[in-house]
Amino acid sequence: MAYDEYLESLTPEERVRVQIRREIIDDLDEEFELSLEEEAAGGSLDEEEKAFRRVYFRELVRLQGELVRLQDWVKATGHRLVVLFEGRDAAGKGGAIKRIAQRLNPRICRVAALPAPNDRERTQWYFQRYIAHLPAAGEIVLFDRSWYNRAGVERVMGFCTDEQYEEFFRSVPEFERMLVRSGIQVVKYWFSITDDEQEARFRARIEDPLKQWKLSPMDLESRRRWELYTRAKEVMLERSSIPEAPWWVVQGVDKKRARLNCISHLLSQVPYEDVQHPEIVLPERVHHPDYERQPTPESMIVPEIY
Repeated sequence: MAYDEYLESLTPEERVRVQIRREIIDDLDEEFELSLEEEAAGGSLDEEEKAFRRVYFRELVRLQGELVRLQDWVKATGHRLVVLFEGRDAAGKGGAIKRIAQRLNPRICRVAALPAPNDRERTQWYFQRYIAHLPAAGEIVLFDRSWYNRAGVERVMGFCTDEQYEEFFRSVPEFERMLVRSGIQVVKYWFSITDDEQEARFRARIEDPLKQWKLSPMDLESRRRWELYTRAKEVMLERSSIPEAPWWVVQGVDKKRARLNCISHLLSQVPYEDVQHPEIVLPERVHHPDYERQPTPESMIVPEIY
């Protein structure tokens, strides 16, 4: 029996329940779609991996539900939240950000992933271009790399002078304290992976045509300078972790566990509570007997290939 015929056989109340359930399942299917690339790269899964996979999806959906509650609280209270995601290339920052923002309102939670500074921005105060992306009341901003570029890639690749590097560490604690004093909560994450794991992820990107765009010449150069990045990271964590905005390290070798751990920890950092919402009542549709719907011209219809 075709799906449309099945719906016709149901009572109106049953039909509504079936349609709602199918819509919810369609949303959940997105989680499986997002993980297809990981399965394809990993081959067959053993029983332990299959068992954790079920736990992962169940926990991810639960935690995303908590993120929606957090979002409601942020909007209702006017809270301002900034979350910085730093780490080596292919450390899993983007996957974590994607899962955090996936079910949230993009008008409330947005991702800031700034390109390299242009000629004009290079002459500005270093923090100036980041300030434009800070949240207003009731907003969350997730920085996919941040002002800590200066302490990492710019230092290792020689894109800043020693004087600019030292000035950054003199300024960044005060800059972040200023943000916190103004009412902006700052949470900072470093995603940590091993040398072997980064190499495996880079090789997967080389082999996978859907991922090759993620691999830049800068990424390849970062492999050669692994130890320099390690030293730069150690200095950054030591010199810029302050009580008002400490660094938190996410163990990222296992992507799925890293996402769950990061989201769970982020939720623990914000004192959100349930927000009471008025009951939503769907209004009845208004029918106009004098209106007759016009057929859509065939030339405007997208071919139904699937």
